[in-house]
Amino acid sequence: MICDLETGVCGTAGEDTIQFIDLKPSRKKVNLYYVTDPICSHCWALEPVLRRFEEQYGHYVNFHTVMGGLLESWDGFADVKNGIGSLADVAGHWKEVGKHSRMPIDGSLWLKHPVLSSYPPSRVFKVIQQQDEHLARAFLRRAKEAVFAYNLNIGNNQVLIDIVNQMGLDGEAIVEKAEFPAAQQLLEQDFDLTRSLGVRGFPTIIMTNEDNQGVKIVGAQSLEHYVKGLEQVLPTETLQAQPIPELAKLIKKETRLFSKEIEVMYDLEQNQFHSFVQELLSPDTFTFKEVLGEPYIESSS
Repeated sequence: MICDLETGVCGTAGEDTIQFIDLKPSRKKVNLYYVTDPICSHCWALEPVLRRFEEQYGHYVNFHTVMGGLLESWDGFADVKNGIGSLADVAGHWKEVGKHSRMPIDGSLWLKHPVLSSYPPSRVFKVIQQQDEHLARAFLRRAKEAVFAYNLNIGNNQVLIDIVNQMGLDGEAIVEKAEFPAAQQLLEQDFDLTRSLGVRGFPTIIMTNEDNQGVKIVGAQSLEHYVKGLEQVLPTETLQAQPIPELAKLIKKETRLFSKEIEVMYDLEQNQFHSFVQELLSPDTFTFKEVLGEPYIESSS
């Protein structure tokens, strides 16, 4: 280390004594708590809007996915508000949500091989989350696809093992670990957080800023609701939306996207879906498929 007596600099000399620099303030961020459950139908309906919000405004938020514990068991369970007191009631409710949202939902599993508790997939989520937040959210997406679109009982261990294996992880080891008391303790921590946030229904999104001021948005709402909420907790920021990603990059990242998700992301009408995809994607990079009358695309790579 050389210190120059004439310049008064220790280190590399040769720079101007006085320099103008522009240190732009770092962008403020908020904590976003997304309280959900693997069998929450309205959470599934929210997927298209939530994905677009994250793509365009995710740089303003620290995203926290929180398990809410929708169904511990059917003993004494009833959702009076939605008229649910039996398995058949859930099947009918799911079909209504699917018809309204156009996110594919069958619901007939409730009449054939019902989910008896949402805790098993929630515990698997928590176990994976301990390793990697991104992988945990990928698992949650795959689990929701399985139960809503493909009518699989995600309360069943073998179904969960298969989902985790398809992600390239050790399904048997993770599902076994999810049955240990430690996994339930992790889940209880989420339940405690849910209560402390004052959440009583799902989906609920809460955004809080550095001053512990926040907004709570209950239910599956439009993109404008979440942008407005972000503006409220960041009143000194002029929000700058990120460009929407190219479809090829998006499908490579997400693996599978249903038509409603692409329509919401790119502001399309329903009848524009096929031509939009065919124009932007090479046939060797994706395949068109359909489930429950709703088309979707799947990455071929």
